[in-house]
Amino acid sequence: MMNLPTREQAGVLIVSVSGRIDHTTSEEFSKTLDPLLETCAQGHPPVLLDFAGVDYISSAGLRVLMMASRRAKAQQGAFAIAALQPLVQEVFAISRFNLIVPCYASVDSACKVLGS
Repeated sequence: MMNLPTREQAGVLIVSVSGRIDHTTSEEFSKTLDPLLETCAQGHPPVLLDFAGVDYISSAGLRVLMMASRRAKAQQGAFAIAALQPLVQEVFAISRFNLIVPCYASVDSACKVLGS
């Protein structure tokens, strides 16, 4: 099982993601993220993925994030991503993914916006 340590900061659930999210790991990433998304609903803390440790993401990984974002929206929850490494940021920009999911420069800046 993929390890996704969580912590709370300013009323936001921060999920630390690391490594590569590609064809071989995306399914595991999705399964590990699933229980965390259950609470990503109205009246619950926003879920913020800390991507500081992610050095690569493929289209399979983007698909997992898109499904997660859709699910959060359906539940009226807040879902965002922070601290993208340059390569990952480039993938997000090229695929215009940053228009689908809110992306923040840092965990702190995201918490200022999302936090209570």
